Amino acid sequence: MKFNTKAVHAGVDPDPSTGAIMTPIFQTSTYVQAAPGDHKGYEYARTQNPTRHALEKSLAALENGSHAVCFSSGMAAVDAAIKLLDQGDEVISTNDLYGGTYRSFTKIYSRFGLGFHFTDLTNPENILPLINSNTKMIWVETPTNPMLNIIDIEAVAAIARGHGLLLVVDNTFASPYLQNPLDLGADIVLHSATKYLGGHSDVVHGTLIVKDPNLAERLFFIQNGNGAVPGPQDCFLVLRGIKTLHLRMQRACENAARIARFLHDHPKVDKVYWPGFEHHPNHAIAAKQMRDFGAMVSFTLHGDDYDEALRVLSNTHLFSLAESLGGVESLIGHPASMTHASIPKEERLKTGLVDSLIRLSIGIEDGDDLIEDLQKAIG
Repeated sequence: MKFNTKAVHAGVDPDPSTGAIMTPIFQTSTYVQAAPGDHKGYEYARTQNPTRHALEKSLAALENGSHAVCFSSGMAAVDAAIKLLDQGDEVISTNDLYGGTYRSFTKIYSRFGLGFHFTDLTNPENILPLINSNTKMIWVETPTNPMLNIIDIEAVAAIARGHGLLLVVDNTFASPYLQNPLDLGADIVLHSATKYLGGHSDVVHGTLIVKDPNLAERLFFIQNGNGAVPGPQDCFLVLRGIKTLHLRMQRACENAARIARFLHDHPKVDKVYWPGFEHHPNHAIAAKQMRDFGAMVSFTLHGDDYDEALRVLSNTHLFSLAESLGGVESLIGHPASMTHASIPKEERLKTGLVDSLIRLSIGIEDGDDLIEDLQKAIG
């Protein structure tokens, strides 16, 4: 079954009791049993819910996995993945990643005896000097947030396998429409389903997807034990969003390509970060492991002028100034003060995240209107 068909049909069957074509919202906390242990597969809604179960089947199919495990947010999914580790274990992570993930790694999990090393994973060889007897996991984002760096998943996976390490790939920026890390050797794929999977800026949700049934069993244990599960209404909204994922991503990627080239040619724009450019450092890797180059674009203005960047951020009309990404509407953001404010400035600067960097999440509006909006704001 091809992706577009899976997006509409995978994991979803008509309700057997009513024939409803959309999975019902099973808004219940518990299930009646005929006798102790004699039930219909559902006992308590923290452990199982039919709406969530349908979503997990759909997500597993989209990423070519065997199991998906759903959570109440993307950060709850991060939390569950890290809880596969034991005290004293260490993680090697990319040095350009979502600020919330960095904050959790450095401010929460490090207090419980976990170690974290951040390095430039655009060159997988940088992993090797950091591996020691305590290393248990490699953590990848690609494309990265917000610098749109590309990491070679297959190359990192080969290193992980060679050293017996778990490889986690945050696939939020690409979505399953553009990239399937499990097929490239990853052990766990993470999504903030708040973004492209939900697609309508109306739900907060997260998921982990795997191929290994034993790994799935460990994650389901953590999901049930910690209880950071999504409600059935949230699962319904993500299921609904998935049905148009392929259409939304196609239009958003088309718009992003046009906008990236417009910004590249604009006399007031200095640097544009988008992996579709042939001069992007890892463009060839992006072309190999992605089906398109995504709908995220970051840029700076000449002179690295912070005040000028703020003027642009405050003067768009179709691009709404807001955190998050991946909705049908276009968003503009300032990573240094918004999504990545928790990362110390000296660490941000090492990756090129200057205070004037502007990040765009391109939506599905008319591309001409979006370009006109940016033209007026930039001047």
